[in-house]
Amino acid sequence: MSEQLQINETLSFEDFKNQNWMTFWWATDLMRMLWYANMKSFQKVLDRTTKAFVSLWIPHYENMVHETREIDGKDIEDCKLTRFWCYLTAMNWDSKKEEVARAQAYFAENTRKFELYMKDNKDLDRILIREELTEWNKTLASTAHQAWVQNFPRFQNAWYLWMYNMESWKLENKRKVGKWKLMDFMWRTELAANLFRITQTEERIKSKWIKWQHQLEKTHYDVWKEVRNFVQENSWKAPENLPQVKKLPEVKKALKSWYKKMKKES
Repeated sequence: MSEQLQINETLSFEDFKNQNWMTFWWATDLMRMLWYANMKSFQKVLDRTTKAFVSLWIPHYENMVHETREIDGKDIEDCKLTRFWCYLTAMNWDSKKEEVARAQAYFAENTRKFELYMKDNKDLDRILIREELTEWNKTLASTAHQAWVQNFPRFQNAWYLWMYNMESWKLENKRKVGKWKLMDFMWRTELAANLFRITQTEERIKSKWIKWQHQLEKTHYDVWKEVRNFVQENSWKAPENLPQVKKLPEVKKALKSWYKKMKKES
């Protein structure tokens, strides 16, 4: 760890920059600059960034190239990371940490306005949680059908009434959003509450062997009651009154635009 601290104090990201057919940074170097102890722990960061690329429909294999690299006479498996990959990786983590803040500033370069736009809204968190919601909804649907749900739409849609004290269409009108667009405007706290509701409902159905429509709906209700109370206790607001933020498709569009700019400059 003492060697790692020395590296972080005396070297900058510019020192680790490489130029071949593209400007890139080795994953092992980025790992050291962000104070990760080893690639095993840093792999979770790389995996999270991969999910962001998939969600944005940007080819991750063009931005993360696996190669063998020689270090101290030994061949190791490493990755070449583009500037945009490094930027998304840095934006995934807490900017209050000095080394992370330095990484964000460096890879953003002269785009301070864009950096603040991303950092203030925690938009990467929103994008990734929204993707998880899509996948977990499929899992919950499968679990409910295996538990012999008779009316899945009623089981699925009733949570709006239990969580928000109103049907989905009323909440859409209240928030002035289009049909089926509620989650596009949700702040990450509300998205995370939805994700927690889905995962815990699915877990409870499985662990307690819940079967049939009435019991499945009751389980969904019980979980949502707990989640609603938790949201109100921590935010001092009823879930239906939580603030709305920038539409997620607009966030993705801005990120894609910035990706093209970075790619051109690199």
